[in-house]
Amino acid sequence: MTLRKVNISILIVAVVIFLLVIHHNFLSLSEFLRRELSDPSPLGLQPIDFIPAAPQRLADERNDKEISVVIAASDERLGGAIAAMNSIYQNTRANVVFHIVTLNDTVDHLRTWLRSPPLKNMRYRILDFDPRVLEGKVQVDPQKPDNFKPLTFARFYLPSFVPHAEKAIYVDDDVIVQDDIVELYNTPLKPGHAAAFSDDCDSTSSKVAVRGAGNQYNYIGFLDYKKETIRKLAMKANTCSFNPGVFVANLTEWKLQNITKQLEKWMALNVELYSKTLAGSITTPPLLIVFYKQHSSIDPMWNVRHLGSSAGKRYSSQFVEAAKLLHWNGHFKPWGRTASYAEVWEKWYVPDPAGKFNLIRRHSEAYEAK
Repeated sequence: MTLRKVNISILIVAVVIFLLVIHHNFLSLSEFLRRELSDPSPLGLQPIDFIPAAPQRLADERNDKEISVVIAASDERLGGAIAAMNSIYQNTRANVVFHIVTLNDTVDHLRTWLRSPPLKNMRYRILDFDPRVLEGKVQVDPQKPDNFKPLTFARFYLPSFVPHAEKAIYVDDDVIVQDDIVELYNTPLKPGHAAAFSDDCDSTSSKVAVRGAGNQYNYIGFLDYKKETIRKLAMKANTCSFNPGVFVANLTEWKLQNITKQLEKWMALNVELYSKTLAGSITTPPLLIVFYKQHSSIDPMWNVRHLGSSAGKRYSSQFVEAAKLLHWNGHFKPWGRTASYAEVWEKWYVPDPAGKFNLIRRHSEAYEAK
């Protein structure tokens, strides 16, 4: 009997020790995860806000699979990013998490806007992008310093925004989504391809000539083929270009191929090697070089673009209604006075509770009316 009591006592002590070890490990894991969320990354991308879970009722209604969507949000175009995210969120039942890349002086404005009732249940993460990341990597034209927009390079650093994801979607702030983003996310990528884009020679946007920008549907419209460095790459000048405002990325392949480093190499040469006819674009050419014949394709209906190329209506209303994603790339933005199909964009726009974006919009209209 005594021996039995001793055995029971030893068993109890062993169980207590086991539970203490588990508790210690759990606390260590919790501390590790807390540091992972709060520590800045090597690129100076500081996570600021993160909504980890929707209310239980909404979580039950939406699918468990997490869809990472990366979008850049500058203060002067913040209403565009808000409308884009709202259109994505309202048209899917998927578990979408937005990774919103912005500058420090925009954070408070963005946070206030995201508290609006239509957006309050969205899952998001705000990342403060430090422009010093680009020092020594981007040549700024001294004659046009205002053309330098740090956030336009955010797409080059996708793995830093979603380090634990295998796949992500990047969208510009001048888009509206009219279908379930899961379909775009499920775009198949060929083995060895780190991204899928919409080619400019597809049926919806072939041979678009933009005033002052040459033939922006093939490589010669973006690269200066008079330069020996470009000619040595042996890229055919008539190769169809692609639009980098909407794409799906295989982040595992992106990291294996060190795509970010490749892009940084070519963006450092932007002033010398890229077409002078471009309307200030210095982000597209590096992508064209790095992904030359090494990218998959997305359904062209997932990037119906050039809506901002002119004030006139390029497409029929029936076609616009059928499009899965509308893209107002070009000078005429839907938050301005003269953009085509601005009424479609306005359906998804959530008014700025701070009133700042409305003032910017009225200023734009006054400027365009001159």
